[in-house]
Amino acid sequence: MSGFVDVQRPPDAVRVFGADGEIAVHPTPDGLWSGDGVVVGLAVEPDRIGVRLSATTGVARLALRWRGDPGDDVRYLGDHWERSYGDLEWRGDTAERVLPWMLLAHRPRAGAVTHGYGVRVRPGALCFWTADRGGLTLWADVRSGGRPVQLRGRVLSVADVVGRRGEPGEGAVAAQRALCRLLCDDPLMPPHPVVGTNDWHVHYGRADARVILDTARQLVEWSPDGTRPYCVIDDGWSQGGLGVGPWYGNERFGDMGALAGRMRDAGARPGIWYRPLTAVPGASRPSRGGPRLLRDGVLDPSVPEVLASVGEHVRRLVDWGYELVKHDFTTWDVLGRWGFAMGATVTDDGWGFARDDLTTAEVLLDLYRTVRGAAGPALLIGCNTIGHLAAGLVELQRIGDDTSGVSWNRTRRMGVNALAFRAAQHGTFFAVDADVTPVTPHLPWPLARGWLDLVADSGTPLFVSVDPDVDDPAVLAAVRDAVARAARAHRAAGPVAEPLDWFDTRCPRRWRVDGADRTVDWSGADGPWPFAD
Repeated sequence: MSGFVDVQRPPDAVRVFGADGEIAVHPTPDGLWSGDGVVVGLAVEPDRIGVRLSATTGVARLALRWRGDPGDDVRYLGDHWERSYGDLEWRGDTAERVLPWMLLAHRPRAGAVTHGYGVRVRPGALCFWTADRGGLTLWADVRSGGRPVQLRGRVLSVADVVGRRGEPGEGAVAAQRALCRLLCDDPLMPPHPVVGTNDWHVHYGRADARVILDTARQLVEWSPDGTRPYCVIDDGWSQGGLGVGPWYGNERFGDMGALAGRMRDAGARPGIWYRPLTAVPGASRPSRGGPRLLRDGVLDPSVPEVLASVGEHVRRLVDWGYELVKHDFTTWDVLGRWGFAMGATVTDDGWGFARDDLTTAEVLLDLYRTVRGAAGPALLIGCNTIGHLAAGLVELQRIGDDTSGVSWNRTRRMGVNALAFRAAQHGTFFAVDADVTPVTPHLPWPLARGWLDLVADSGTPLFVSVDPDVDDPAVLAAVRDAVARAARAHRAAGPVAEPLDWFDTRCPRRWRVDGADRTVDWSGADGPWPFAD
């Protein structure tokens, strides 16, 4: 038995949950599940099954169950709600484990076959899977914030479900990439290699215009002929301080349009960081003149005026001359949780958007589409955005939590795990950004170099962050060489780095890079640092 569970047939059971618990629905002769004002439709297509929902009462969640035996020797891998946090891993049967968006089921004793299951990108619900010896369950959170959505009879496209039967011996990495291709047929990719720098991991919001220009000039000097690198200004440039607008240059940066022009004159492509949902002057709480804020300091993206303001801000950044916009914090701002704390519930109960007829997924999609439309020709990086919703709307996606210029343990934990377990999304969803490769006096250079070299050779974008106090000619020569290799290694069709020992560890040491095997030392002679940082 292959252990493949066919999820492209009608499910064996459908459950619906509202504000007061489960709403009883029953199968009908015409293939629906209905009851108490709720109708769940199932559109069976050759390559998917579409899940549709209409209701005249509030609905919070759906659960679709496909019965079958995945096998007794299965190891499972899911994705993450937004960025990963060093916690992606293959694991055996854990029935309550939340597997967001997609799952792989690997059977080493059944011809080393890896089956895949998922929902296609940009669904109308926040979806995750659970797996057990009795079958697979797809859970769809259709709430509007923390309250049941009020569809008022309209039909919601909940998700399109896909299953892929693995082929013996194809390899789990290849199976993961093949599944990702089935889940997204319109990925956006940069039209050229993306190499560059980001100042955050050195300056942490304390940079200024002079520092940025010096960094841009150094980066251009390191870059090979024909490559225009990106110099990204991270948080700290706005008038309100870290993470807060108004989104104009503060006294350290001055005229942001003029700064972009000087960066271009130096030979770099200007890039900039932006937090779309931080409140702007005049925003009010619902009780004080209109539903503009979800909570203090956070704008409600279901409100048309808020989306118009976001679009206006993004257009201004692009009009200033920034060719790359990194938009950040929207998942945290909307849901109030980081991805590692979302679990099955995603967000707290009880709060809601101004538009209670839109699901959280639909609200976030409208926000992402607004940013995409306003950005025009500029590239977008989504950071703390939900990649499964952003696919097709951003060229680059930060796939892991922040690496660090002061903690090697954090860089190893976050960066390596993200690249190993999510690189399959490169070229299938977007270009994956496993975050910056910092080179600072705080990090042991032999270990930091392993991360720099792996990303440079991986085929994915490379952003370096080099502390000005690093003046060792050998180190700087290695950075220059890595930037040049990254420009050559760029692969629009997929990465060239493949983890070989990812079944056994969260932090793979053994890799196949462009056809050659490589072992990377992540811990050094003194071993890893076990304390929180």
